[in-house]
Amino acid sequence: MKKLLSKWNSISLIKRIIAGLIIGVVLALAVPQATFVGIFGDLFVSALRAVAPVLIFFLVIGSLCRAKTGKSGTLKTVIVLYLIGTFAAAVVAVIVSFIIPMSITLTEAATENTPPEGITQVLHDLLMQIVDNPVSALYNANFIGVLAWAVLIGVALRMASGHTKSVVDDISNALTKVVRWIISLAPIGILGLVFTAVTESGMGIFTEYGKLILLLVCSMLAMALIFNPLVVFLCIRRNPYPLVFKCLKESAITAFFTRSSAANIPVNMQLCKSLDLDEDIYSVSIPLGATINMEGAAITISIMTLAATNTLGIDVDLPTAVILSILSAVAACGASGVAGGSLLLIPMACSLFGISNDIAMQVVGVGFIIGVIQDSMETALNSSTDALFTAAAEFRSWRKQGREIRIK
Repeated sequence: MKKLLSKWNSISLIKRIIAGLIIGVVLALAVPQATFVGIFGDLFVSALRAVAPVLIFFLVIGSLCRAKTGKSGTLKTVIVLYLIGTFAAAVVAVIVSFIIPMSITLTEAATENTPPEGITQVLHDLLMQIVDNPVSALYNANFIGVLAWAVLIGVALRMASGHTKSVVDDISNALTKVVRWIISLAPIGILGLVFTAVTESGMGIFTEYGKLILLLVCSMLAMALIFNPLVVFLCIRRNPYPLVFKCLKESAITAFFTRSSAANIPVNMQLCKSLDLDEDIYSVSIPLGATINMEGAAITISIMTLAATNTLGIDVDLPTAVILSILSAVAACGASGVAGGSLLLIPMACSLFGISNDIAMQVVGVGFIIGVIQDSMETALNSSTDALFTAAAEFRSWRKQGREIRIK
């Protein structure tokens, strides 16, 4: 049994998730009466729901209390590009979701959700969630309140001793490891989720998921091939596509398979070195980008949240859509570095519309079902853009200095 378990764990998570998908479908078609299989999906979602608020709380505190202000103008430009790109990605996702509304299948309990009455109620609820008691926010999974208190505490701890910051880091690392343990069980959890989905809704459920995947992928490709090249052109005032394609080739492909921006940091470092960039800049901007440059995550959070509102019949007006774009961008910057980390932030965006945590976690479950493609594309976009914007910012300074820009 020990050898069998070791062999199973040696297989990549993507392959194991695909295996879970296939087994779930086969069991649903062969033995639909075996309802106990669905328990695995319920346990998986419940475990994620339990750890997500605490994980976000300590990750945000840890990142803020360790944050250092960059002295270089080029580094500041990189950070500005990161933030602009992440917000733009959220806007693109919202626009695409308005043009092509998408719905997903939820349980009957989801129809009991009561939508908010207009922007006034949304803003009132948002403000009340922000000032919620921090313990209550953690207990009730009030992600907006968790984020607000984490920001305040993180900023306040910037003057704390190194030992205190180390304790926060240790807690963050421990929680991240717990999430990795849970994510390692994703194949079994997805097996249960797929079994329940197919037995309740039939094979047509995959047509719906296919459309959702297509919407996510097209939005990410729009950022990678249209918006990002435009940003690079404004920086370097020359054809941006040689640089764009170099970053996609040397960074996006490896990130697609590793599904980890952190794991792709060495690849991006080597890419920046091959472009003759300043090591003092990219040695800071690349690890920082793995944390706050989250275009793909912003797209995932926005599209999945609006899919939930469409499913529940909640009307989203323009002011609320703008707030969602801002919230998705902020949430994406705090996304965990583990596989599927952005999915854990969907409940926070859903809470903007009064969608309960139980329902939001069903959306997260759908996200893990499509995560084989979604998370790989998301990581590829996030990580390749780290190197792209770092190069664009430095080439911008070269252009102002009259230096020649050569893309090898």
